[in-house]
Parts: sequence; C-alpha cells; structure tokens
Amino acid sequence: MNETTGNFTSGELLKQEESVRLSEFNQELALDLGALAAEVGLTRELPIAISVRIGGWEVFKASLPGTIAENDGWIQRKANVVALTHHTTMYERVSAEEAGFDWHKDHGVFDETHAIHGGGFPLTLATGEHVGAFIIIGLPQVEDHLLALEILKEFINGNS
Repeated sequence: MNETTGNFTSGELLKQEESVRLSEFNQELALDLGALAAEVGLTRELPIAISVRIGGWEVFKASLPGTIAENDGWIQRKANVVALTHHTTMYERVSAEEAGFDWHKDHGVFDETHAIHGGGFPLTLATGEHVGAFIIIGLPQVEDHLLALEILKEFINGNS
C-alpha cells in the first residue's frame, strides 16, 4: 500500500469512476460543475485551480486565491492523461504501481506532458461514452482526487 496515493487499489478507483457517471453533459452542465467546484473551493478557502472540459475544449476554468500560474501546466498535463486513457489520473498511477511498469514509457509519452497525479477525472456518460474531463489541482494529489470525487458526487445528486 502506498500512502502517497491514498492506499487506493485500482479496483477501488474504477468503482469510483463508475459511481460518477453522468446521465447527460453539455456546455451548461459543464459551467454548473465548474461553478459548484469554485463555490466549494472558495467556501473552504482552498488554493485550487479548476478545469472542466468537453472533449479538448476547456469550457470552465477558475484559479482561486492561492493558486499560481504554474498550475495551468499541471491542469493540462492531467487533462492529457484523462484524454488519452479515459480514466482518473490516480487510477493510472496506482495501476502502474500495482503492475510495476513505467506508465509514461508504456504510453509513449513524457512526464512533461502527462501527469499521473490525482485530481483528473474523466467525464463519462452512463452509456460509457467519454465526453470530457474534470480537473482539480493545487492540493496534495490524494486531496485533489478526493475533492474532485466529492464535487462530482454532489453535482450528480443535484442534477438527477
């Protein structure tokens, strides 16, 4: 078990992904998700940056107090992982650690462009169609991951 990755297993992480599948997703819902994330971050005074994407299009972005310009690079690197694999960035890291392989080498990409650090979630419809990404950056990776999961669950509960 690895505390830097929350002691998650790849199986647990796949179940989390399943638990936040969406019935629908469009530009208006992307804005609503981003606004919810920003509200949570501001209320808790979290130094997070948020990105909500439909495909490769960044529909919502916010950089809350305490964030820095370098967060943009992390957002893009996490978004690249989600776009490539359609899985959470934490799942990709944990599954690579469990199997003992070099994730970047196996995918033919570089750490400079693809970050397997928690906080990147696929936006997937109930049908299994991948429609975008939800990214949180600014906290330790386990906290980024758990916050994104919490916000997605709250979003789904409020829109079902």
